[in-house]
Amino acid sequence: MITRRNALKNLALVTGSVALAPSLVHAQAPAAAPAAEGVFKLPPLGYDYDALEPFIDAETMKIHHDKHHAAYVSKLNVAIAGAPGLEKKPIEEILTNLDAVPEAVRKDIRNQGGGHANHSLFWQTLKKNENGKPAGELAKAIDTNFGSFDKFQEAFATAATKVFGSGWAWLVWKDKKLTIDSSANQDSPYSTGGVPLLGIDVWEHAYYLKYQNRRPDYIKAFQSVINWDFVNDRYSKLAKA
Repeated sequence: MITRRNALKNLALVTGSVALAPSLVHAQAPAAAPAAEGVFKLPPLGYDYDALEPFIDAETMKIHHDKHHAAYVSKLNVAIAGAPGLEKKPIEEILTNLDAVPEAVRKDIRNQGGGHANHSLFWQTLKKNENGKPAGELAKAIDTNFGSFDKFQEAFATAATKVFGSGWAWLVWKDKKLTIDSSANQDSPYSTGGVPLLGIDVWEHAYYLKYQNRRPDYIKAFQSVINWDFVNDRYSKLAKA
């Protein structure tokens, strides 16, 4: 079983990649939208709003990043002000040990902090990459854990489709193996002993402008915008720990 020490060790390896934008940034990439002052900041998207067209539309990306993610950051900063000392810790560490968060603000930090961490990772895992596939050690691990990449895609899509209401489906590193999981609302895999490698946001704000109620179509399109190089790098750091 994964221990808190191992979880935090894994966290240290990947926290930097969650906090930063992708290394290859489009010359005209939009800056982060203004957010309330506080210890946590809205990271820049890292590429143009239309970079994922036609799979994810520009207007959705703009609203999703500049409005929804910015709101999580603003509300997280309000919540963290009620828990002196926590502002010195990365959000991933806080989510890994929610029991240590004062009860008065625990629910808000779980929701708003999860929203911030989930989306900070989400933007970095996106890149127009039609017919893209994992390579190297990650590809081998996916074959080992799921049988093949095609079977992984099917299982991942099924998990995303079955999320009731709002939530996420995840590819997670947990107990030293890959697993597919799902979570409600903005709950984070960090809070259940895992480290997220890839997540698909199935809140309606992530797809409704283009796909309306056709979540399966959005999930299928998502397979064409996964930045497998980023996911592979993240996996490699964890697997070598």
